[in-house]
Amino acid sequence: MSCSSCSSASGNKPNGCKSNGGCSTGSCNRMNVHDWLANLPFSDPESSCRVVEVSFNNGSRKDFYRNSTVQIYEKGDLVTVEGVSGFDVAEVSLTGELVRLQLKKKGIAEDDPEMKKILRRAGDRDIELMKQNKSREREALMRARAMSRQLKLEMKLSEVEIQADGRKATFYYTADGRVDFRELIKLYASEFKVKVEMKQIGTRQEAAKVGGIGSCGRELCCSTWLTDFKSVTTVAARYQNLSINQTKLSGQCGRLKCCLNYELDTYLDALQGFPDNADTLETAKGPAILLKKDIFRNMMWYVLPNNSKQYPLSIETVKKIKAMNAKGVRPDDLQPEEVHSNKPKEIEPEFVDVVGQISLSSLERGDRKRRNKSRDNRNQNQRNQPKNPRPPGDSRRDPNRPHN
Repeated sequence: MSCSSCSSASGNKPNGCKSNGGCSTGSCNRMNVHDWLANLPFSDPESSCRVVEVSFNNGSRKDFYRNSTVQIYEKGDLVTVEGVSGFDVAEVSLTGELVRLQLKKKGIAEDDPEMKKILRRAGDRDIELMKQNKSREREALMRARAMSRQLKLEMKLSEVEIQADGRKATFYYTADGRVDFRELIKLYASEFKVKVEMKQIGTRQEAAKVGGIGSCGRELCCSTWLTDFKSVTTVAARYQNLSINQTKLSGQCGRLKCCLNYELDTYLDALQGFPDNADTLETAKGPAILLKKDIFRNMMWYVLPNNSKQYPLSIETVKKIKAMNAKGVRPDDLQPEEVHSNKPKEIEPEFVDVVGQISLSSLERGDRKRRNKSRDNRNQNQRNQPKNPRPPGDSRRDPNRPHN
């Protein structure tokens, strides 16, 4: 489900899906989660989770807050929560029993005394003040980058998040090493008149905050649904027989794509049926080197020394050759096997001629008629013209005219 009226949305909710469905733009519900336990009946409603997950800045940051009020909040409601020396405004992104599962997943205790609380439902004054302070973020980011360049600090500011009441600003930055920004914090505090917090993030987190379109044509996984960033190595690409091309394997963050891990378990399970220690096969012409393994056809591709020809062999054939090598027997040559595709052959559709058959000969006849007609017209014009035309007033005798 998607809405097409996000650009004309009033407030923080889209007019189309009302934050209840998915949105193809990703601007109104980043990191959206569907509560698949919302419609299930529970025997004791009082035992439901009193912790609510809220999102800040259109889903770029999420946190858990305790609902200490008697009100029941639903997904998409704007609430006023505790902030640093003030308050902040956030949007409810998840409620109910699914929050309890998220707390268990992240290792957060439900009865944590340090967990901040929800103060009230956001009023018109709170929303208006939040919009005024949020409009300052873009200008503050540009000014903060210029100040960091003046101090020649090896860091890159990616986002500035100002609290709804304007008392605190969080500066997110990326850096390769440790940065001494004590002087920078003083400049920021005097320039923006807020409490300054510097938070270092990785390049993957930066790409999640900025967002974008991946090489697959869809929105980045890190900015839509991916929250756990697992390490990705080139070993995953080798298991999947992908060429080690850093340009193709890297995402917009400059690191290896997270999607390399999506099908890795499937490849590892499929490789269990392939024989071990089959990187080389001893033949009479020399050792055959393994090039790749095709898990879809259960084939292994080998190449002989001083020869560019590739030999596809089935798993059974490779096992037989390994058994022969174990007995000291070397086959004379490798016999390439026919590669069968499991994909069904596509049948070309038959098209019905609803206009009528036009043959090439009929087109040629039309061209021949036009050429003949133009030639006849040209000959007729030549016959109508006099043979020796004389200009008017010419008194010269015509040699063909008979004399008197």
